[in-house]
Amino acid sequence: MLLLMQSVFWLIAGISAAPFVLGGEVFMAGLAVATLLLALGTCMGAIGVLWRRTWARVAVIALEVTCLFGSAVLLLVPLGFNRGLVSVLVNVAVPVAVIVLLRKDREASPSRVP
Repeated sequence: MLLLMQSVFWLIAGISAAPFVLGGEVFMAGLAVATLLLALGTCMGAIGVLWRRTWARVAVIALEVTCLFGSAVLLLVPLGFNRGLVSVLVNVAVPVAVIVLLRKDREASPSRVP
C-alpha cells in the first residue's frame, strides 16, 4: 500500500510538471516523462512485491535507499527545498517504512502459503 501511495505521489508530480511545457519550459517535458516512468516503475515494483518476487524486493529497497539519499542531500543543502512536515513524511518516513517492511525474511512471514 505504501508503494502504491508513493507511486501516486510521483504520478501527481509528473502530471503537474506537464503544464509548464506549454508555458515554454521545454526541459520540463523530460522531467515530467521521467517522473511518470518512475511512478510506473514503482507501481510495477509494488505488484512484484505483492507477487513475492525477489527481484522486486531488491529493486524496491534499492529505489528507497536512493530516495533516502536524495532526500538527505536536499535536506542538508540549502536549495530552497521544502522542509515542512508533509515533505519529511513523504520523502523520509515513507521510504524508511517501506525498507523496514521489506527487509523481513520471506520465511518469517506468517502470511506465506506453503
